[in-house]
Amino acid sequence: MADDLRHLTHLYVLDRARNENFSRGGQGNPKIRPVEYRAHGAAIKGQLQDTFADIDDERGRTSLSAEELKALGSIVTLEGEDAAYPLKIESLQTFSKHRNTPKVPQWLLLSVQPATKSLPERAVVWVADSYRPQFLKIFEDYLAKKSTKAAEDKWETPDGNPANRALVANISRIRQTILDDLWQSDGEPPKTGAHWWELWLDPSQQNIDTLQKFATAYGLKLLNRSLALNDRVVVWIRATWQQLEVLPFTSVPIAEIRRPEFVDTVEDLLPDEQDDYVDDLAARIIAAPTDAPAVCHFDTGVARTHRLLSDSLDIGDLHTVIGTSGVDRQGHGTSMAGLALYGALDDLLTGAGTIQLHHRLESVRILPEHDEPDTDPLDYGTVTVEAVALAEIAAQRRRVFCMPISTDPDRPGVPTLWSATVDALAVGTEIIRDGNQLQLLSEPDHDASRLLITATGNVGSYHANHRLESDTSPVEDPAQSWNALTVGAHTDLVTVPSDPDYAGWTAMAAAGELSPHSRTSLLFGKRTWPIKPDICFEGGNVLTDGGIAFEDRHPLMSLRTTGIHNDLALTSANATSAATAQASRLAALTMAQYPEYWPETVRGLLVHAAEWTPAMRAEFDATGGKKEPKLELLRRYGWGVPTEDAVLRSSRQSVTLVTQDTFVPFEGTDYKMRRFRLHSMPWPTEVLETIGAGDVTLKVTLSYFVEPSASRRGWRQRYSYASHLLRFELKSPTETESEFISRINREAENDEDSAGSSPSSGSDRWFIGPNQRNLGSLHQDIWEGSGQELAASGVLGVYPVGGWWKRNQRRDRLDLPVRYSLIVSLKTRAQDVDLYTPIATDLRLPIEIDTV
Repeated sequence: MADDLRHLTHLYVLDRARNENFSRGGQGNPKIRPVEYRAHGAAIKGQLQDTFADIDDERGRTSLSAEELKALGSIVTLEGEDAAYPLKIESLQTFSKHRNTPKVPQWLLLSVQPATKSLPERAVVWVADSYRPQFLKIFEDYLAKKSTKAAEDKWETPDGNPANRALVANISRIRQTILDDLWQSDGEPPKTGAHWWELWLDPSQQNIDTLQKFATAYGLKLLNRSLALNDRVVVWIRATWQQLEVLPFTSVPIAEIRRPEFVDTVEDLLPDEQDDYVDDLAARIIAAPTDAPAVCHFDTGVARTHRLLSDSLDIGDLHTVIGTSGVDRQGHGTSMAGLALYGALDDLLTGAGTIQLHHRLESVRILPEHDEPDTDPLDYGTVTVEAVALAEIAAQRRRVFCMPISTDPDRPGVPTLWSATVDALAVGTEIIRDGNQLQLLSEPDHDASRLLITATGNVGSYHANHRLESDTSPVEDPAQSWNALTVGAHTDLVTVPSDPDYAGWTAMAAAGELSPHSRTSLLFGKRTWPIKPDICFEGGNVLTDGGIAFEDRHPLMSLRTTGIHNDLALTSANATSAATAQASRLAALTMAQYPEYWPETVRGLLVHAAEWTPAMRAEFDATGGKKEPKLELLRRYGWGVPTEDAVLRSSRQSVTLVTQDTFVPFEGTDYKMRRFRLHSMPWPTEVLETIGAGDVTLKVTLSYFVEPSASRRGWRQRYSYASHLLRFELKSPTETESEFISRINREAENDEDSAGSSPSSGSDRWFIGPNQRNLGSLHQDIWEGSGQELAASGVLGVYPVGGWWKRNQRRDRLDLPVRYSLIVSLKTRAQDVDLYTPIATDLRLPIEIDTV
């Protein structure tokens, strides 16, 4: 039986996992700069005293007279000396410890600027005026007290190390903070003229009222809304840079200032009318029931009266957060809706027979029309929260949120307000409205988790070397989101038009390559930020005359879909928006096929089912055993292109096992008690041994959502943005189970210690390897070996590492369970082998009978 005959449901694995405890290990030593502590300590202490005095003088020179605007704290900047000796920023956040009284902040870490070629690392710290003596005592103790007895460098005294050495030794300078220190966006802030600014305020103090008084005093416009995240409150103000320079000397609790990302317009797409075909197709469509899963579009709206859309999009599911109508008058949203409902229409238009749909559509217009009057600008984060709330209030159904829109990235890979909002919504943070403030403050709710699908964004121009243009164009915001499924574009559309006007023209990309429209994450770097895109879908090609002329919207290089010229109109769509809409369709079909699957599982299954095209795979194979080039290719192609058959069905020779599991990873007041999960997989051992030396492919995908920490403080540390991280490992054929557990303990400890060695993975059979796959919150790898080896490797471990829950000692997250989806598939090229039946038998699941 051919492997591509996929007609079997995936196998759902229950009750095959158990808890295991970690053994306690040692901790790595920080990198401490060698200094003569007496001279260094005296200099740093003097700089701090001078800084406090300068701040007091600056307050006296401000023109603010309102009593409420007098500073309650001082903002100081600590500079490092060398990137090899990072600042110990975890020591820069302290609260009072009085019993029976509410905790108040003594000093708070507001933001961290990483070191550059011209500037040192800078940490901006707010020190409460009433706790200045205690902060100063850190440096006095460095001069007067000793801590350990171990001799580590020539500057130590016979009595031991200076107290607070890890913090103070790596500080090269303390000075007064200026507004430039709080700037977190890429490039220089515009310092001439009035602009909108995005202010990130510390939530532990009175923030909105204080800022309102500041704005009133200076006659500045403040948007009448805010967005509250778990560790920041974000507001928007219009002012000159000079008007804001006084902020560090007021009680406005400013932590960061960024360039805002406001909603822009989208240009129309070209129409291509084929009314007769559309009429025929519309008569053959049977819409899904109203409670079926839906694709909810965030775009320019949808023209729901279109014959191909009207039965699948109720008037009550057409919303807007801008103006009064959710109807699309620009075309982009309607074209995406057609692709999300049907995929490309070409084959359906020329086909015959009834078409039963299994999902529906929803729409929230979030982009303004060209002729709409100017109003207060809307930021993407707030718009996304409001759009999600509108859809969820209107109807209780399973849905996938399709976001085929993007904006210029702030910094490659770095989270923004928009991407952090997407991550918070995905993990199930509750949306709360308090007047004009939208809040995303609650702990993650598994029952409220959401699947959001984003586009990588399109390149800004075309060049003959389209691969280089894509590789140097980082994915746009919010595609760097950890929890979203991010979609890039590939293309198989290479046929050149027969029109004589295009004689001599060629398609820029060869079949199976990255679409010339698509962006990548190569500029994210080798470590830290997630691999994006996750997957690719057809996004069309670009024609070129071989010189400087390019045609990027030719219908033959694009996909057919619904238009807005009339209720039967067709148009062409392309690029990463079209790819994202197609991915959303497949996600909704998965929800309809497997209603018990979580959003994390649906995301993981689409990635798990993806395969690299022959052109992509040839590049991976050309890397040989080298891992770093594979990471670069992953950042270009993601995990390849999924097909509907592979996502929805298994076969006898290619079987997919799905596990959904929940456990509490951290316990104990100090987060030192950790647990991990061992999964005994229902391997068809006898069948695998029969295959013997024959090749078997194992693919493992681990998918979970993290709670984000949106403030830019401490991202130099490996685990400062995500609440927690998970890893997977496979028992090797030669290990006992106890040896496997010991290896997981070692690898977890190494992973937590940034100075530790890299995880060993237990096998050289992994195609990608742990250093490359362990990025973001979705991890995948491919094991290729013999049936005999795999038969003896039937245990998978899932273990936790790091995260800001643990780093920040968050008591309200201590016993919070996390959940994940573990997707495993076995595949063999042997046509006479049945892997599916023995696994289903072991799981006591019904065996599906082949029919002719």
